[in-house]
Parts: sequence; C-alpha cells; structure tokens
Amino acid sequence: MSAARKPSAKAEHFDVLIVGAGISGVGAAYHLQAQMPGTTFVALETQETFGGTWITHRYPGIRSDSDLHTFGYRFKPWVGAPIASAEAILNYMGEVISENDLGKHIRFGHTIRRAAWSGKTSLWTLTVERKSDGAMLTMTCGFLWMCQGYYRHGQGYTPEWPGMDTYKGEIVHPQTWPEHLDYKGKRMVVIGSGATAATLVPAVANDTAHVTMLQRSPTYFIPGRNAIEIAEQLRALQVDEHWIHEIVRRQILKNQDDFTRRSREEPEAVKAELLGAVKLFLGEDYDIAKHFTPSYRPWRQRIAFIPDGDLFQGIASGKASVVTDEIERFTETGLLLKSGNELEADIIVTATGFDLLPLGDIDFAIDGKPLKFGDTVTYRGMMFTGVPNMAWVFGYFRASWTLRVDIMADFICRLLTHMKAKGASRVEVAIPDSMKEMKLSSWIDPEDFNPGYLMRGMHLMPKRGDTRDWQHTQDYWGEKDELPKIDLGGEEFVYGGVKMEA
Repeated sequence: MSAARKPSAKAEHFDVLIVGAGISGVGAAYHLQAQMPGTTFVALETQETFGGTWITHRYPGIRSDSDLHTFGYRFKPWVGAPIASAEAILNYMGEVISENDLGKHIRFGHTIRRAAWSGKTSLWTLTVERKSDGAMLTMTCGFLWMCQGYYRHGQGYTPEWPGMDTYKGEIVHPQTWPEHLDYKGKRMVVIGSGATAATLVPAVANDTAHVTMLQRSPTYFIPGRNAIEIAEQLRALQVDEHWIHEIVRRQILKNQDDFTRRSREEPEAVKAELLGAVKLFLGEDYDIAKHFTPSYRPWRQRIAFIPDGDLFQGIASGKASVVTDEIERFTETGLLLKSGNELEADIIVTATGFDLLPLGDIDFAIDGKPLKFGDTVTYRGMMFTGVPNMAWVFGYFRASWTLRVDIMADFICRLLTHMKAKGASRVEVAIPDSMKEMKLSSWIDPEDFNPGYLMRGMHLMPKRGDTRDWQHTQDYWGEKDELPKIDLGGEEFVYGGVKMEA
C-alpha cells in the first residue's frame, strides 16, 4: 500500500481488513500471511468464535454436503471421512488457526456497522461495534476483503403460511435451533427437501416417534459410501498425507467436472443413474417417481451427498417418511395439505432456506453516496464496478466453496502486490469503452442454476455481462487456470494514486 496514505490518529489502521472468520475468512488470513509477509491485517468476526456456518447452525446431525478433501484448504490435508460433522470441520479450522498463529489477527465480537470509502484518502473507514462493551470503534484499511458469506446468519427464511398462529406445537428453523429442544418420542415434520432436511431427518429418526419430510417438489441426491477408496488404499501403503490430499483432490475434481459436463450434455442418463442409486435403498415398490424425481435436469440446484444413504435407510426402516404435497394451512395440531390430507406434528421444522445478504448488513457508502450493490456489474464474481479496493469471496455451487477461497486469495494477493509495485493506492474494475454496449443480465442464469434463496434475492445481487470476465461462471475447472493468468495491467483495471517517477 502507498505510504502516502495515513489514517486518522484516532483510527486503528490496517493494510487489509478481512470481514468474517468463517471458512473464507480463515483461509484469507492464512494466504495473506503466507503470501504477503509484513502486511498488517485483522479479521473481524461478529460471533464469539470462528467457524461461520459451522458455528451458527446447531441442528442435529449438521454436516458438510460436499467432500472435505476439496472443501478443506489445499494447504492442509483432510484425513477424516469425506462427509464430515460440523464438529470435525471446526476442529480442522482450529488447527489451521493454531498451527499458523492466526489467532492474533482475529477479533471476535466485532460487528461492522458502516464502511465508507473516501477517494481523497484512498481508504475505507469502518464503524465497528464491540459487543463486549457496546463501544463504537473506528478502523481504516486500504483494502476490504469480504468473507462474510452470502446469507443472513441471525435468522433463516420461513414463508408465511395461513394459520401459523393457531398451531399449538413448536415451530423451529434449523438456523436458530433451540439448545434444549426435546424431540424424543415426538412427531416431527420437516418442511423442505434440501441438504438441511436430508441431514436432519436421519439424525432425529431414531429418537422421534416418527419424522416426516414434507416437500413441495423432489430434489436430487447422491447416496454413497462415506469414504474415498483411493485415500484408503494410499494410507494402507503409508503414503504421506500431503500426497494423498493432492491425489484425492485431483481425482474428486476430475469426477465432479465429468459429472457437471454430463449433467448438461446427457441429463437423462445422469438422472437415471441418480434415481437408480435411490432405488437400491428403497426398492422397486417405492414411489420414486413421485418423491425423488425432480422436474428439472440434474445440477440446476445443488445436489447433496447422502453418506451411506442414511436418509433412505431411515425411510426404508419406517422411522421416517416423505410426503410430496403443498401446505394449505397450519392447524392446531399440525398441517392441512392441499390434497386434503393432514399431518399431525408436535414439532414443525421449517428447513426452508435462508435470506440472501450480499453485504452482511453493512451500510456501505462510496464518497458519501450509498452503495447500490444491485446496480454494479461483477468482474468474475470477485470485484464490482464503482467499488474500489474491495473483493468479495463467493464460492462455487457445483464444487466446494473453499476451492474459490484458495484461488481468489492468490488473485487478491497478486493484485495487492501489483499495486504496491506500482505505488498505487487504489484499484477498481471498469467496463472498457469497447464493451460499453455489453448486454447485462441477472447475477446468474436461472436456466442454469435456480435455488429459491437466489431467486428471491436476485435484485440484491450485481449484474453480469455476456463474457466470462464479467460473470461469476461457477466454473472452478476453468477458473483455476484463468485467474492466475489475469493481466493486472488490462484495461478493465483502473488504478489511482500512483506515484509519479521523479
């Protein structure tokens, strides 16, 4: 960062400020320390500990829905089962923090209320609330690294159904699961069919009187053994864990690339394979067409891995069941469905998703004007037109989130190093004059990927252009090669505050 920029004496200053200490923030801190030694930085986290999703979600059975060999960081081998519990993931993150002495850079219980950019000073000024005493602190930074995620952590999304106020039982959202909720011997209905519902249902099936997964429409799942055969073989040969980590990651990523391609090119074949795997657990007589055959092609929504088919084992045993119907209204004792059938329940869990929150409830301003994030255009889903010295980590839908944490960190550190070499104090992306007529559209093509939370909140997201540079492509397999080759001297990067040679 340019030495010409000096913060106010009343403000604590950092070269880089990382927002959040979840999987993205911890990864950012590691890479910044490793790739840019001497850079001053801090990570501010609202919660009282690290973990993000893995600490705010506390419902029974919470686990990853993708493998930890790729969800784990590239620099630290994962040695456990590929689908892991929240506890195991938190332990892994804790090891990353302690092994690399990152704790000194993380401040918990600090919530950013406002972030204001000044073109005069080329600094972000942040108003930060310290939870321990309610004090409002001022911090400045040269670069803002947004790692806060993309949804509201404090509460989940629950639709408003008629009659909810008449229901005599308990209504619970997985994102705010009560610490001492007693569901033993009780009838539970879980509304939803995504990864959360598929995790929760088998986790409570043995303790509830019965648990029903109520879905408006089916979802694709991938059931399979919670182990990676090649990892087991290599460990039996006493191969170094770092080698195993890299080999297994490459194999998984190759398989995922093939699966994603086939989902587009031969969707009916992929569909048959997915449904065939479900049939192995539930048998020929189960109505798979009704309950597990979506109306869309595979990968238009995220597909959760079901370790050892536990969801289907619960259904086959009779401890759990699936109902495909829509809710007419809540009643005193449960739910009346549009088919006319009723579901009685002591506890109703609304596993109905979350609210999109792109900027983490931070009040952003650029040179005194409120930032309208939805009016910006994204550069590769990382930077945004009109927003200087900021990058936002948004991971992949069809591959592990953390893969993008790693490769984005490489890009950001390379960008900061480039700025330092130029003596530049600011950078922003701008659509070149030659592309001013570029067609703009929504953040993502709904025909390609359309989960409910994105469809509800699309207006909050930046626009995308019609070329790869101006999109968040969701294509890790292309980006892993493309991001390192980005020309930081290209016309889409506009630098400012560059020192002139004498």
